[in-house]
This record gives sequence, structure tokens and C-alpha cells, in this order.
Amino acid sequence: MSKALRLSEKWFQRGLWLVALVFAGFLIGLGGKVVENMNLVEEPLVLQQFVDEAAYRKAEMELQLAEAGVVEAQAALEQARQKHKVAASNSQTASETFDNWLSTRRVTARPEQDPELIARTRELDGLKAAERTALGAVQAQEQKHLHASQARDRAATRINQLEASAQPLLDRARQMRELRVFGYRLALTLPLLAAAGWLWMKQRKSTYWPFVWGFIFFALFAFFVELVPYLPSYGGYVRYVVGILLTVVVGRQAIVSLQRYLERQRAAEALPDNQRRQDLSYEVAQARLAKGVCPGCERPADLKDPKMDFCPHCGIGLFNRCTACDTRKNAFTRFCFSCGTPAATAPVE
Repeated sequence: MSKALRLSEKWFQRGLWLVALVFAGFLIGLGGKVVENMNLVEEPLVLQQFVDEAAYRKAEMELQLAEAGVVEAQAALEQARQKHKVAASNSQTASETFDNWLSTRRVTARPEQDPELIARTRELDGLKAAERTALGAVQAQEQKHLHASQARDRAATRINQLEASAQPLLDRARQMRELRVFGYRLALTLPLLAAAGWLWMKQRKSTYWPFVWGFIFFALFAFFVELVPYLPSYGGYVRYVVGILLTVVVGRQAIVSLQRYLERQRAAEALPDNQRRQDLSYEVAQARLAKGVCPGCERPADLKDPKMDFCPHCGIGLFNRCTACDTRKNAFTRFCFSCGTPAATAPVE
């Protein structure tokens, strides 16, 4: 159709299409924010909303006390291990010293050293006893640490059991919430899609068509791009079923539209030649001729053939003679290109 337009009109058309796209872009941005914030209509769900509150609080308190006990037992165990390490080191040092002294005594074999031997032996025994005492303290603290760890594990297991029993309830509630939020989004986008359909049928060629087309682009984007990602899945069944339904609806509408178009074409081809040319828009006729097709039936036609004056498919006149200069000219033009005489019959605007 652009080949039949004036040069300035072409640029105005391009500018208006740019206006339509910019208008659609701003609407899409606003609609995207609204659709995204629909998730805030309802409060978010957490697992603690679906557990036994009293039992959960009790288990949490037990867990906190057990964790505090574990920390305390761990600190005491480290202190006991350190004391045992010091006692063991002292005992080891004293034992080595005693062994060295004993070997020296055997060399000298002085009887007056017997009381000292008894004293050193008693001192070594005392250090060994202190080491055993420290080891017992370590073992006692390890037992306390084990009890505290087991108490913590029992409390954590109890909390996990409560959360596991509440998880199915949370999943179900989230699914219902997703359905409700999707319903809100659907309630917002469906009227937009319906309004876009009405505008496309009634107003797409009106004076303010850039805004009409901008709104149509926005509605299509909001429905098929903004809404579809939020479509509940349920393992893919819902999305596949919705896809099948949409395909059937769109396909059926396309088939019905094609049948209606063919019926209109057959009815139009049955009309007289002059009436068919009068019913054709000037821009539509020129655009179809520029594509090398018959303006009446849209079938290919060899328009460069100087002997072809009528369409071989539908019989509509493609070329005729000027009434003033008898020049062969396009039957759908308003004036003769040779002498400028107005055509006897020309398509309407």
C-alpha cells in the first residue's frame, strides 16, 4: 500500500507507527510493573504458619537450651583437655628425670640415696595420679558434651518432623495462592485483550489509529508475555492444556475467517466489472497491482503483458483505453497518465 501513497504521507505514516510503538512501550512498562506487583496483593506464606505453634515453640526453646549446653560443654571440655595435657606433660617430664636419676644412682650405688629414691618415687606417683584425675575430668566433660549434643539433635529432629508435617500444607496453600494471584492477573489482562480485539475490529483505521495499535500491541504483550510465565504448571499439564485450547481457538477462528474471506471473494467475483472496481479502495488496488496480483481476486497476473487487459482468473478489467487519447492505461487510476483526462470509472477513496 505504501507505493500508492504520497512521499510526505509515507513519512507521516512511519512517524505515526513510531508513535504507536513508543506508546505501546510505555504501556508495556506500566503494565509489567502492575502485573509484577500483583504478587503483593496477598501476604507471603511461611512454613511456621502451618505447624503446631505450641509444639514448635517448645521444640525451639529446647533447641536453644541444648545449643547453649553444647557450647558450655565444649568450653569446659577444652579446659579439661588442656589441664590433662599439662598434667601429662608434667608426668612425662618427671618420669624422664626420674629415669635419669635412677641410672646415675645405679652407677654410684650410694646407700644414702635410698630416702631420696622413695621421695622421688612418691612425687612421680603423685604426678601420675594428677594425670589420671585430669583424664577422668576430660572423660566426664566428653560425656556431658555428648549428652548436650544428643539433646540438641533430638530438638532439631523434632523441629524437622514438625516442618515436614507442615510442608504439604504449605505447598497446597502456595498453589492456591498462585491460582488466586494468577486470577487477579487474568482479570486484569483479559479485559485489555477484549478491548484490543474491539479496537482492532472497529478503530484500527480511525484517525487516532497509532494509539489504537499501540494499545493492541500492549494488550497482546501483557497477555502472552507478562501473563503466560505466571501460568500455573502442575507438572506442565495446565500449560499444555491451555496451549492446546488456545491453538484450537485461534486455529478455528483462522479457518472460519478464511472461509468467510473466500465466500466474500466468490460473491465479489460474481458482481459486474464496474461495480467491483468501484468497491475497491484506490490505495488497496494500487498496492495489489504493485505486488503483481489482480486487485479483484489477489491471484498472480502478468501485468507486463501488453495484451492482458482482463484478469484471467476473475475477469475484472485491469487495463482500459482513455476516452480522450485512446492510450492504454491502468483501469484503477483516476486520470490518464498521457493526457490527464479523468477516468470514466475509478476506485473510490
